[in-house]
Amino acid sequence: MDRKNKVLIVEDDVFLLNMYAEKFTLENYQVFAAEEGKKGVKLALKEKPDIILLDIILPGMNGFDVLKAIKEDESTRHIPVILLTNLSQRDDINKGLELGAVDYLIKAHFMPSEVVEKVKNILFKQ
Repeated sequence: MDRKNKVLIVEDDVFLLNMYAEKFTLENYQVFAAEEGKKGVKLALKEKPDIILLDIILPGMNGFDVLKAIKEDESTRHIPVILLTNLSQRDDINKGLELGAVDYLIKAHFMPSEVVEKVKNILFKQ
């Protein structure tokens, strides 16, 4: 049996977190979830997911700081990170991409199934 792809979802909205987790589980992904930034960094370092979906507005440590921490660590630097947020200001998008995110999705513009497709495209074009 093939190893399941691991996805880490860092999202403080429990409804959205559960919805995305369920969607990825149905697509045969192993899902790790964190409702705040520090836990997201810990899970990334521990589980070494294949891809990370990261909200920006999080309690405690925001998504930009989580992204920085992931990209500064040798063991997680290579993991693609998609920012999944409602912040749609050009400055925020640019900052996220400059910090190393591979994509920046505005939650309101994408259905969960489209987010799953984005993840598949990133994982399987490598």
